[in-house]
Amino acid sequence: MKYLITSALPYINGIKHLGTLVGCMLPADVYARYLRAKGNEVLFICATDEHGTPAEISALEENMDVRAYCDKYHKIQKDIYEGFYMSFDHFGRSSSKENELLTQEFAADLMKNGYIEERTIKQIYSVDDGRFLPDRYVTGTCPHCGYEKARGDQCESCTRVLDPTDLVNPRSAISGSTNLEVRETKHLFLKLPALEEKISKFIDSKEGIWPSIVISIARKWIKEGLHERCITRDLKWGVPVAQPGFEDKVFYVWFDAPIEYIGATMEWANQDPAHRDYKEWWYDAKDVTYVEFMGKDNVPFHTITFPCSIIGTGKPWKMVDYLKGLNWLNFYGGKFSTSQHRGIFTDKALEEFKADYWRYWLMANIPEADDVSFTFESFADTINKDLNDVLGNFVSRCLKMTAANFGDTVPADGTETEEEENLKKTLSGMLADYDKYLSEMQFRKAMAELRAIWVEGNNYFARNEPWKVIKTDKARASVILRTAINLIYIYAELSKLIIPDSAAKIMAMLGRRLEDGTFIKDIRFDYVKGGEHFGFTESPFSKIAKDRVSELAVKYKAAS
Repeated sequence: MKYLITSALPYINGIKHLGTLVGCMLPADVYARYLRAKGNEVLFICATDEHGTPAEISALEENMDVRAYCDKYHKIQKDIYEGFYMSFDHFGRSSSKENELLTQEFAADLMKNGYIEERTIKQIYSVDDGRFLPDRYVTGTCPHCGYEKARGDQCESCTRVLDPTDLVNPRSAISGSTNLEVRETKHLFLKLPALEEKISKFIDSKEGIWPSIVISIARKWIKEGLHERCITRDLKWGVPVAQPGFEDKVFYVWFDAPIEYIGATMEWANQDPAHRDYKEWWYDAKDVTYVEFMGKDNVPFHTITFPCSIIGTGKPWKMVDYLKGLNWLNFYGGKFSTSQHRGIFTDKALEEFKADYWRYWLMANIPEADDVSFTFESFADTINKDLNDVLGNFVSRCLKMTAANFGDTVPADGTETEEEENLKKTLSGMLADYDKYLSEMQFRKAMAELRAIWVEGNNYFARNEPWKVIKTDKARASVILRTAINLIYIYAELSKLIIPDSAAKIMAMLGRRLEDGTFIKDIRFDYVKGGEHFGFTESPFSKIAKDRVSELAVKYKAAS
């Protein structure tokens, strides 16, 4: 089958925190790896979201031209995600020419079909800055929850979508000035109410398919009544509005950013036009299953606004088949925040520990049902117990004991007994569950099953005591150790979706390489045969000391 996978686009403004990673990119990566392992054709697309006020404000803060700023941070972010082993087929940019052309095409089609109208509206104008202030250029107090640092487009605290004029005590995000006036300006609006019946049917068709959090957020928007959404802004940086009278305006970032999923695919296709066609994935692509991953704050735009834009064009652009919405990862009970520099950011995370530690903890604690709080205590406890004590210790004990008694060759003597047959049956049931949970994107359950599979190997080893058996029955010890080595092979194969670097190192000890298109279909103990060579170097895991935990908590102001 063909699967198109997109992760929510990370904003270009600076380096993202771990909440962004686990809220969209990491689970998308694990799912893409799983689908490839099952032999499916996968296209995994992401990009930096480079337009809008976050880019302009951040460039201003660094005294840089906005294009140069985006060039800088696109490379920084791309390098970081490569450091986390994100397996994107393409990591694009919403400022690409491809996205500009597609955004203007979408707008033209919507205009032609009567779903865009021109309006004169009142907008906040900063007298001191000498300019209109689009959404994020205005900050103030949220009228719904009282959060004092709400942005003009959305409250970070309660997630309510806002207009700048909704804010209480508004001020300029550029200068902090409160010398603001409301003036008239001309903009384009997407007529969402005219598409309400069609989008409601689309959401209804996903009942029982999409996660309940996604359906409930979408229906809440519809129940409250859809409103026309302004899709242009008084900015210089963005996709130009190709319409007379709008030469000094660009499209709203939330209009062009989702279109960049298609734009990034076009970028990918244009790298090898003789063999790639973006329309094969996006246009009348009935043989493609499209899966999106994102945090709950992005859900309204991907269940309502973007699908409405697609429907309104009247063209057969691919609609999302499954949307995996996730809750938030918090930091010691408070929110991770890019703007407030609160929490662990992805660049610092890679400086502190190897990527697989973060990948494992984040997936084992992925915020599927509820928000989850990160603490260094929980992080260290999970890494020490699961990766070091369960998986790492099993690999070390088995290979060291085999080397001490049989050299660097997998022992070939003896035949399997009822003990090994029972282990196969037990692990076969667990493998089926692991496969099922991954296919359903129930990642917490999948991670618990993976750990349980590792534990079962330790139980087998402890129950059969090869260190004792070797003294009286070398043939039986040979079977036990050969079985254990095959478990190491199976563990590396199953773990490569989550901890790809560590799994590759473990597999290398067996003289093998991990491949993308392989998934253990059945449990057997002849993947690695007697007589094959192996070599143990060192465990890919090590414990995190208690004093390191205390040091990190202070360093990252966990107590503040």
